Amino acid sequence: MRVDVWSDVVCPWCYLGKRRFELALAGFERRGEVEVVYRSFELDPRMPRGKAVPKVAELARKFGTGEAEVRSMESRLERLAAEDGLEYNLEGTDLGNTFDAHRLLHLAKARGLQAEVTDRFFRACFTERRSVFDEESLVDLAVEAGLDGAEARDVLRSDAYAADVRADIEEARALGANGVPFFVLDNRFGVSGAQSVETFTAALSQAFQDAGPLPK
Repeated sequence: MRVDVWSDVVCPWCYLGKRRFELALAGFERRGEVEVVYRSFELDPRMPRGKAVPKVAELARKFGTGEAEVRSMESRLERLAAEDGLEYNLEGTDLGNTFDAHRLLHLAKARGLQAEVTDRFFRACFTERRSVFDEESLVDLAVEAGLDGAEARDVLRSDAYAADVRADIEEARALGANGVPFFVLDNRFGVSGAQSVETFTAALSQAFQDAGPLPK
């Protein structure tokens, strides 16, 4: 069974949803039959590529709220993430365009390293406060996750995988996904948001049950 996961590397709920799904999958008896594929989604494609802006001020402007409220929200997120074993350090971080990061994730998929690079980008963004927006940082992170640095740089300096990123985003919209994370199990069951481990386990069980018995 294939599970498609739409996410953005600057989405804290996506990292949390990824962790919870992985915990559910680790305890699922048919986990060896599940293939997980990460798909691209941009939360704010209007952000300029290659640049970053302070996150608190940008989110306050975007949501029409005060910066104190944004900081309070981030503190709650840090505590929530810790309950699932993730370390979030959100204070003083930036926001930027993630289109290039997604292009590298498609390169990683082609090289069999998509899970590793996806996790590396999330950890860099939310735990280490490292940039996932500029070329040098993206190449460094890609190398740390196992990709070839020269190949990663060539991708970033070209339009490679741009069509793949756009196709992922268009498919998500066609499925009615206006936000992420968004999980699609067996191309039939949709689960939206960073649901609980129990909810993901139930979704996996239901998807396998409805798919019928294994062929003999």
